Amino acid sequence: MKTSGTNLEHARAHNRRVIIEAIRLHGELTRAELARLTALTPQTVSNIVAELEQAGLLTSRQPRKQGRGQPAIPVTLNPASAFSIGIHLDHQTLLIVLVDLTGDVHFRRLILVQKPQPDATLARIAGELAAIRQQLGAGWQKVLGIGVVMPGPFGVEGISSSGPTTLHGWEEVDIAARLAEMSQLPVTLENDATVAAIGERFHGVARQLNSFIYLYIGTGLGAGILMDGHVYSGAAHNSGEIGHVVVEPGGRACYCGNHGCLERYVSLQAAYEFCGLDPMTALPEDLLQVDAACFDRWIDTVLTPLRQAINMLECIFDAESVIIGGMMPPVLLDKIIQRLPPLYQSVRGRYLTGTRLKTGMTGSDTAALGAAALPIFDEFNPQFQVLMK
Repeated sequence: MKTSGTNLEHARAHNRRVIIEAIRLHGELTRAELARLTALTPQTVSNIVAELEQAGLLTSRQPRKQGRGQPAIPVTLNPASAFSIGIHLDHQTLLIVLVDLTGDVHFRRLILVQKPQPDATLARIAGELAAIRQQLGAGWQKVLGIGVVMPGPFGVEGISSSGPTTLHGWEEVDIAARLAEMSQLPVTLENDATVAAIGERFHGVARQLNSFIYLYIGTGLGAGILMDGHVYSGAAHNSGEIGHVVVEPGGRACYCGNHGCLERYVSLQAAYEFCGLDPMTALPEDLLQVDAACFDRWIDTVLTPLRQAINMLECIFDAESVIIGGMMPPVLLDKIIQRLPPLYQSVRGRYLTGTRLKTGMTGSDTAALGAAALPIFDEFNPQFQVLMK
C-alpha cells in the first residue's frame, strides 16, 4: 500500500500525515526513501521531517552507510511524543487504557460492573483519569484525546435502549460531552466494531490494507468498515450493524422486533445461551470452561449464517479482506474460522488467495485498544478531503 503526498502548498497538513503514515508502516525510513514512497519532493520531505523532529514526533536513528557520500540518517516515530486514552464500557465491564503513539500500553484498569449507571460510572472514570494524569505528570499535555466505545446502535428507537447488548439508562447521556468537560480533552465516541477496525489498521493485521471489513464478535455482532483508508460510519454512526440483518426469516426472535437476525446465531450472547451460561453474568473466558463438544455443536449453527454475512459484505464492499475478531477467546475464534471454508463465491473469491479472511485481534482488550487508536487516527491519518479545498 502506498499513500502519495502532494506538492501543493495548501496541503501541508495532509503531507505531514502522509509522512507519519509511511514511517508508521515501515518502522524507519530515510528522507530519500520517504520521497520515493510519498512522491513528495526531497525538499518538502526534508522540511516536514525537520518540523516533526522539532515537535518531538520523530527521532533520528543510527546513520546508514550507503556507498560513497554522507551516510543516510533514518527517522522513526518517537513513541513517547503522544498518548491517547481508550475507554470500553459495556453492561459488565469498564476498561480504561493509556497507549503511546506506537500502541504500547502504559496504564490499564479493568473494573467489573453490573448494569452500570451513568453518574456512578462517570465518577469512577474521573478517578481513573486522575490516576493517569498523576502518572504522566507533565506528559499529560501530550495526550491527544479520549476514544470511547459503547455498544450500538445509537439513537435507534426500539433498539438502542433494549436488549442484552445495550446499556439501559444511557439513552439521554451525552457521554462524549461529559468526558470532554471532565478531562478538557477531545473525546470521540464510536461503536465497538468501528474502533476495533481502527485498532487493527494501526496495530494489527490490517496495517497494509486500505479497504477492509472487520467483523466484531462481541455480546452482539457488528462490522467496522474502512474504505480507501477512511472509516465509513453512516449518518448516525450506525453503519455496520450487520447483527440485525435477517439471515433466517421466521427464525429466532430478536429484541429488535425481527426474527432470524444474524447476531441471534453469531455472537457471544448466542454462544452463552447455547452452552447453558447466563448471558447477564457470563464473561467470554467462561466459554473456555464449557464442554468442548457443546461448543462445537454451537459452531455448527454458526457456519451458514456467518458464511452468508461474509458473502454479503464482500459483494457490497469489494474490500481487500474480511477480518474476524472481537471478544471471543482466541482459541475458540480459531476453531470457528478453521471450519468456515468453503466460503460462498463472491466478487472477491474469484481472485483472492490467502487474504480473503484474516484473524484479527481478540480478547477483552480489543475494543479498548481500538478506542485508544481513535484520537491517533483522527490526528495522523491522511485526510484526502484537504486536497479538495
